[in-house]
Amino acid sequence: MSELVFRTATLADVPALVALVESAYRGDASRQGWTTEADLLGGQRIDPASLSETMSKPDSVVMIAERDQHMLGCAHLERQEAGAYFGMFAVVPTLQGGGVGAAILERCERYVRENWHCSAIRMSVIWSRSELIAWYTRRGYAPTGERKPFPYGDARFGEPKRADLYFEVYAKAL
Repeated sequence: MSELVFRTATLADVPALVALVESAYRGDASRQGWTTEADLLGGQRIDPASLSETMSKPDSVVMIAERDQHMLGCAHLERQEAGAYFGMFAVVPTLQGGGVGAAILERCERYVRENWHCSAIRMSVIWSRSELIAWYTRRGYAPTGERKPFPYGDARFGEPKRADLYFEVYAKAL
């Protein structure tokens, strides 16, 4: 098996990125992996218009991991005042747990450190995602104590199946 190749996404990648992110988080396909949000949220996780808008912002990049020219995973990075933000992290569901995600996270941390000279990286995780939080914790992320409300009523972020959703913010010094 060949090594992972990393590159930054272009607008031409938007359809494949949307399909990847949707498959990792929504619907029955997402249940093949362990990052599914299908029991928490229905509807969409991302759409082409909002992804294109995000990718067109300054200090915003989507990192893609490929093997043999097949997209296996991705993550969005955004430079912010206090460092960098890491989000839209997705791996093909059948490949989750095989090291692709860890490699993407490591590459993203290196990217923000070397290219943007950031000393910290932050992310938001739905509070009830204990397995995912444990995975990030094993990689050096710690809770900041900050909470963000879930955007109820905004279908762009999904259709909540529970009324108690919110995000906890985690950070790691680089």
